[in-house]
Amino acid sequence: MQVTPPTERAEAIAERVEHFVRDVVFGYEGDARCGVHGPSDALVRELREKAREAGVLTPHILPDGGHLSQRETATVLICTGLSTLGPVACNTAAPDEGNMYLLGKVGSEAQKARFLAPLVAGQARSAFFMTEPAAEAGAGSDPSMMKTTAERDGSHWVINGRKAFITGADGAAVGIIMAKSTDGACMFLVDLPNPAIRIERILDTIDRSMPGGHAVVAIENLRVADSQLLGGSGEGFRLAQVRLSPARLSHCMRWLGAATRAQEIATAYACTREAFGRLLIDHEGVGFMLAENLIELRQAQLMIEWCADVLDAGSLGTAESSMTKVAVSEALYRVADRCVQVMGGTGVTGDTVVESVFRELRAFRIYDGPTEVHKWSLAKKIKREYLKGAQAQR
Repeated sequence: MQVTPPTERAEAIAERVEHFVRDVVFGYEGDARCGVHGPSDALVRELREKAREAGVLTPHILPDGGHLSQRETATVLICTGLSTLGPVACNTAAPDEGNMYLLGKVGSEAQKARFLAPLVAGQARSAFFMTEPAAEAGAGSDPSMMKTTAERDGSHWVINGRKAFITGADGAAVGIIMAKSTDGACMFLVDLPNPAIRIERILDTIDRSMPGGHAVVAIENLRVADSQLLGGSGEGFRLAQVRLSPARLSHCMRWLGAATRAQEIATAYACTREAFGRLLIDHEGVGFMLAENLIELRQAQLMIEWCADVLDAGSLGTAESSMTKVAVSEALYRVADRCVQVMGGTGVTGDTVVESVFRELRAFRIYDGPTEVHKWSLAKKIKREYLKGAQAQR
């Protein structure tokens, strides 16, 4: 496997980002405005203003509107992830980062001016409305189960349905709603808030890093103009594929940064804390856990770089991003778990960010596709390719 080295451009941006996250963002990690449903909008605005002043706001999108390559993006986003507030501050967080990527690729010029520009400027947040309540047998890991409908009414569409686990819906200014028409799945761009889109409740979840938390939302007779349809009617799933692999990979990038930070903290603890007459690091039970972490962090980085190169070569990278998401999410969860264990009682308190990184990485094993769904998809691919090969040999 040949991995492309980072460019000088990406390294220069990443260096500025890392300095900003370490020197500025770390100081906000105990801020009272970090609540159970994520950092408040006031805190987001304050952090983004500091990022703007430091020249590291939306660093993966260039001044001319171009996007760094996926390999370059990895170099930068890993650094934003060194704090759970880093992606929020630098405007590289989900779902905004994935939504910006999608709009930049497939949005019309008018749609970019209206919906994309404020996101890139860090002046607005966004939400992606796809997942639906499990109790209603709606779309989740299987988007083909979508219940939300879009019916044409002259030059407009009328959308009805319920959505669940909608990250950042509370406080978002831009929404991308998936609904099914008679042609199939569609994506619609909407301005938020909108009286036809009602937040029923914000879920209490194990993760707390994303502004607005995760909402259950009712959509009742929402009217949108034809000009707000992203792509064409029935193209929703095709457009989702444009967003899917890069957004999935970006999660891996950011959380690699967070797990690296947890490893730094656990290492410092083990190298200064004594027990039974010697430093913790000198006990094999502790030292070996940190060594295993080092190995898995490097393996995760290599998987991310490999998948980034696949995407940069022009492939959709569906299978490759599935493999990477499984490998990286599971490995980083083990890394965070060992960091908690190394630190003992301190590791389960809020005295360091290790505890919050552990919680966030537990959630990461589920969102953007649970591990088991990705394995099932890969198993289908294995079977399909085997049968194709066997048939060709007949």
